[in-house]
Amino acid sequence: MSTRREFIKQVTVAASVGAAMSMGLTPLYAQAATAGVWLMPDEGEKHQRAFISFGAQDAIWEDFTPDVQAALGRIASSIARYEPVTVFCRQRERDLAEEHCGTTNITYVTTELDDIWMRDIGANFVIDEKGELGAVDFNFNGWGNKQQHGKDAKLAALVAGNAQADYLRSELVGEGGAIEVDGHGTGIMTESSWINSNRNPEWSKAEVEQALKDRLGLRKIIWLPGIKGKDITDAHVDFYARFIKPGVVIANLDNDPASYDYKVTRAHLEILKNATDADGRKLQVHSVSPPLNPRQNKFSKNNPDFAAGYINYFVINGAVIAPEFGDRAADARAFSLLSELYPDRKVVQLNIDAISAGGGGIHCVTSHQPMA
Repeated sequence: MSTRREFIKQVTVAASVGAAMSMGLTPLYAQAATAGVWLMPDEGEKHQRAFISFGAQDAIWEDFTPDVQAALGRIASSIARYEPVTVFCRQRERDLAEEHCGTTNITYVTTELDDIWMRDIGANFVIDEKGELGAVDFNFNGWGNKQQHGKDAKLAALVAGNAQADYLRSELVGEGGAIEVDGHGTGIMTESSWINSNRNPEWSKAEVEQALKDRLGLRKIIWLPGIKGKDITDAHVDFYARFIKPGVVIANLDNDPASYDYKVTRAHLEILKNATDADGRKLQVHSVSPPLNPRQNKFSKNNPDFAAGYINYFVINGAVIAPEFGDRAADARAFSLLSELYPDRKVVQLNIDAISAGGGGIHCVTSHQPMA
């Protein structure tokens, strides 16, 4: 029996390849790079607003679709208590989106969508030395043409336009979930996502690194190996390591010996503990482990793609929106650590099992516009 990840990878791949080709990926990177010096701020800096894609559909999520929509609603309404939220939804689902997400502090924009992964399909905001806002489009291609994406590939430009930001199109292909920065010139990324022939064929590691540095204002990238082919993203960094602030990192440490991440996360931890940031500081590294006993339900039971990781949280104005998985001890440890690391923010834990069933988390389905 196919897993959900395998099902997702099989959906309309042929159509998605055609859509990507029709985009005509004009190399605007070199032109835009000369327009100014851009820097991606840390996620913990002040937000103008957050974004959600209310895009679950039966063709991808099957019988999980209503549950995914409900989980998106919980996330959107929780964020809206702290900062404005823009929800992108299909015109025919506007009422349903409002029913789930609410209307307080939430704006709706109707557009065609393929799926829910806002972090990967939205714009990646940067700010220049004058405080002007830019929005980088990394040419989303369905994580290497693994899923239909023709509609989602257009969303970054729409987000940029709505924000009245300078639209900056990169030559690289990649996703926002593959980017982690400290806002001071240091990035953490996985080689498996960026240096991959399904995104950037014929690009060397040095070329990918320089393009990312130029576009995001980075002076140093700490590369983690990641692992290819085990999940649809080829191991996005936002399930492995996150900056708390410059010089401080929280890392995933998988304690299940049967998990492929058991060795991967230990290799990552060793790299991070021996790394320095762009300013030469040795990193202070905290670790958190996924639950070994998540609640058993239709989302998690016999589902190897169930993504029960605490790293995939979203930092917003005044709060950290984080997952819980029904393992009381593990949930409590994650809550305690996040509360310690983010003392000025309230940690809000949510049940997102339906989204985790598809291999993602809260950070994956959100993005934000920094205050410029």
